[in-house]
Amino acid sequence: MLNYAIKRIGLAFAILITVMLAMYAMVFLVPGDPASLALGPRATPELKEILRERMGLDQPVLTQIWNFFRNAATGDLGYDVWSKRPVFDQILEFFPSTLFLGVVALGWALILGILLGCAAVVWRGTVTDKLLGILSVSLISIPSFVVAIYALLIFAVWLRWLPAIGGGEAGDIGSQLRAVILPAFALGIGWVGYIARLVRASMLEVMGENHIRTARAFGLPEGRIVFRYALRIAIIPTVAILAVGFGSILSSAVFVETVFSRPGIGTLITAAVEKRNYPVVMGTVLFMTAFYLIVVTAADLLIARLDPRVRDVYRG
Repeated sequence: MLNYAIKRIGLAFAILITVMLAMYAMVFLVPGDPASLALGPRATPELKEILRERMGLDQPVLTQIWNFFRNAATGDLGYDVWSKRPVFDQILEFFPSTLFLGVVALGWALILGILLGCAAVVWRGTVTDKLLGILSVSLISIPSFVVAIYALLIFAVWLRWLPAIGGGEAGDIGSQLRAVILPAFALGIGWVGYIARLVRASMLEVMGENHIRTARAFGLPEGRIVFRYALRIAIIPTVAILAVGFGSILSSAVFVETVFSRPGIGTLITAAVEKRNYPVVMGTVLFMTAFYLIVVTAADLLIARLDPRVRDVYRG
């Protein structure tokens, strides 16, 4: 287990370093001077030079990369070019909203996906099973930003049931919950179909095992067999993908938060890109990548602890 953990954590660090190098490469591969793009064509050479110094672009490339790595290792992600605020402080200000949105989106998707997957097993081979299969594939195929736009038009603009923009009033839990419904719906709907298909496939495999046949032999109702005995084993593969799903949801939140003008990491990145505020963009991307890798690595270590067969992949 220790050998597996060392290799898995090492892989996470390698990915993180690759992302950091890729970010710097993109900054220098983009045509034009970042300072000139940020200030516009009417800026004087003096102003451009001042901004270049603030962004650290006046130093050699290798020095810039070394400084970025050294500062990031101590938690220093740089400073906002315009407000002079630490990038890490801005991330801590916006990240809780994105995290709350991701938890709500994945939570309702998990509950509904499990129910649909179990229903498909209970009525397997019937018209209901086929309809649920079509519904699941359809939900997987719909992009979250498309769902966000139509949900905004229908439930916020036409019906006026829910707020169209914003994250709710500060300190008002009811207002914040109402404001998160539409974004969470748009963000999690694709994972409903994915989880439903995964649960169905796992359940069908478990339903052929000996303890399930024994339960049937005792005359237990099919619904009780599915939810009490089969689901406890079949849910393991679903739990295994939750970490990956959570990271995917957080990355998709960028588009959803932009559509609903919701304060969060998506809003922070969008505003930084528009202003060519590279320290904020790079710091935010690095933070989200690190958070995603921590979640996925922790999930992999937990799965390897529960299932020793996973460790065999990294042996040798």
